[in-house]
Amino acid sequence: MDPKALVLTGYGINCEKESKLSFEKVGGSASIVHVNELLENPLLLENYNLLIIPGGFSFGDDLGSGKVFANKLIKIKYHLQSFINAGKLVLGICNGFQVLVKMGLLPYPDFNQRVTLTVNESGKFEDRWVRLKINPNSPCVFTKGIDYLWLPVRHGEGKFLPVDEILRELAEKNLITAQYCDEQSKLAGYPHNPNGSIGNIAGICDPSGRVYGMMPHPEAFSEITNAPFWPNSRISEAQGLKIFKNAVAYLKST
Repeated sequence: MDPKALVLTGYGINCEKESKLSFEKVGGSASIVHVNELLENPLLLENYNLLIIPGGFSFGDDLGSGKVFANKLIKIKYHLQSFINAGKLVLGICNGFQVLVKMGLLPYPDFNQRVTLTVNESGKFEDRWVRLKINPNSPCVFTKGIDYLWLPVRHGEGKFLPVDEILRELAEKNLITAQYCDEQSKLAGYPHNPNGSIGNIAGICDPSGRVYGMMPHPEAFSEITNAPFWPNSRISEAQGLKIFKNAVAYLKST
């Protein structure tokens, strides 16, 4: 199957071009589509096998990050459900993660909200690079074969907040895909955990591994020179592309 991504934009989404570029750099093709166009013609989804909801500040985060955008997309919930049931992929990055959570597509794609992403414990916008420890036992398509990642975060509402019961479920089912850690890959507090996320959680997937949300920005590390530490680092590749490479590999294999 040819990897084809629909990259949403509109109302404050601002990372659509970087997301499109990253997917195309690893062998996929992508189209940027305004959310209103998709709402008017949800059958557009049938032409794609990956839906990307990029980062940004949709609707100014006025009612909480991702909430209004989620309320718009839920109007086509049956088309989105069919898209997922067909074995296709969904990726939400930063604001997109907030949308997936508040629309109820994560951790289970049944349109019931179970967790949230809320105001950083620091009480301020966090713009920094973080290290992520990746769960090798997760079913997540996007993180397969990855041990760790260096990626930037830039958000004001990135604290992952589940109730205890859901947190246990996420851990038991290996739906926690990525956790903030220090340079020795040990879970650590601020600033390694930039927002105070419970369990240092930076990303989760659904049980199929095909719906994935993460706060850090893989599309912002598509060139080695994007990283401020690249001249003195052992990192030899743009690590954000690994997320998109895995999506392309999966789609080509199905």
